Amino acid sequence: MSRNLEKNTTHLKQLFSSELNKDFSTREITARYSNQKVRLFFYSSIVNGTKIHEGIIRPLLEAKGENINSIITLEAIKELSDFDSIVDDINSGNVVLLLEDSKTAYSVNVADFQHRGIEKPENENAVKAPKEAFTESLNVNISLVRKRFHDKQLIAEAKPVGSRSKLDVTIMYIKDIVNNEVLENVKERLDQLSVDNVRNIESLEQYIEERPYSVVSSLLYTERPDRAASYLEDGYIVLLMENSSACLILPVTFWSFFHSEEDRYLRFLFGNFSRLIRFLAFLISLLVSGVYVAVTNYHSEMIPPDLLLAIVSARERVPFPVIFEVILMEISFELIREAGLRIPNPLGPTIGIVGALIIGQAAVEANIVSPIVVIVVALSGLSSFAVANISMNFTIRITRFLFIFAASFLGMLSLTGAFLLWVMYLASLRSFGVPFLAPLSPSYKSTNDTLFRKIIKNEYFRPGQIKPKDLRKKG
Repeated sequence: MSRNLEKNTTHLKQLFSSELNKDFSTREITARYSNQKVRLFFYSSIVNGTKIHEGIIRPLLEAKGENINSIITLEAIKELSDFDSIVDDINSGNVVLLLEDSKTAYSVNVADFQHRGIEKPENENAVKAPKEAFTESLNVNISLVRKRFHDKQLIAEAKPVGSRSKLDVTIMYIKDIVNNEVLENVKERLDQLSVDNVRNIESLEQYIEERPYSVVSSLLYTERPDRAASYLEDGYIVLLMENSSACLILPVTFWSFFHSEEDRYLRFLFGNFSRLIRFLAFLISLLVSGVYVAVTNYHSEMIPPDLLLAIVSARERVPFPVIFEVILMEISFELIREAGLRIPNPLGPTIGIVGALIIGQAAVEANIVSPIVVIVVALSGLSSFAVANISMNFTIRITRFLFIFAASFLGMLSLTGAFLLWVMYLASLRSFGVPFLAPLSPSYKSTNDTLFRKIIKNEYFRPGQIKPKDLRKKG
């Protein structure tokens, strides 16, 4: 930077293409305390105009003081000495002040990015739980987490990512609990990112995950601040970004995708019953179609005679093999599911229900599929909705097709082999160094909240697999 205000102004206007950028604004005033010319630079579309007038312009015009820091009373003011920092701060919603005969610029945080208000969670609904969800404002999301966990050791550390459009990734953790090795691993991956822009947390997940081709996610995506606060308390790390109405939790295990924060709000028996239903739904959705193909084609002796006669009579006029029937109905169900998501909200549920009924009934009457296949596929599809986590939901849907194809070769033998290979694959995965099936395999001393939770007052330990600094919850 130069001491010449006009020279600095001209260069800054060139950097921001001020003649083309209609929201790039410049304001010049004379400071009363020094009789210096002061020029303000900011994007009018992303700042709070009232803050600029009341907190910067009016004090400079009216107040007396020794320096600019003692006159401007807004929350954050910092000194800058190069144009790169000035450009980054203006893009982040700050107003930058250039002074006559000075090589130092001042940046004041007056950002006012527009965002939705706090609403109910859409994908992780709960009956007996708080109704607040994250929104697209980073500051609001941090506030929602701190609202639920009051601790001086709760750190919100910012890491800029992106070489062209720099956005901060906020790393939240509890300083005296978090595993420093995992924390450094996360920071190292963020530092190694070499991309123009990371727009939101959903994109960040794909940049920092260990196995981008894996069918199973290694990070937990949630839109509930109460769930994020709960994981922070146990020693996990939470990642937040501007423009995202959710956060990422790491490291995670396979069991984390089946846990719901409502499990802990419900009484001991009620919460565990809900979790049992969820695990059963997972197994049904994953295996029922494959088991039907295997038993019908290769192990008809396993079916009770009356049921076997019913299946044979239902398939008497169907010209296609069982595998074709099941695949056809599974693909139809997936099409209806995707169409229901993309259609405008008022029509979505109606189209989904009517479409499923019409297609199923018409396919049976046309002798394309048998009625029992419609029942099996419907049971498989409905069970998948019980697993609310979107990443695990996709894992189930993709893996289900693999098991169906495996069952079509050698029946239960090939299906069992495929299932064992799948479990072995899960056992080989790690999430930021933590074994994916821990604390069951390998075993760790932990809170025992894996398959079923204990009574809350009897939970003495944090999850041992993430190796927190303080394993005990009680002194």
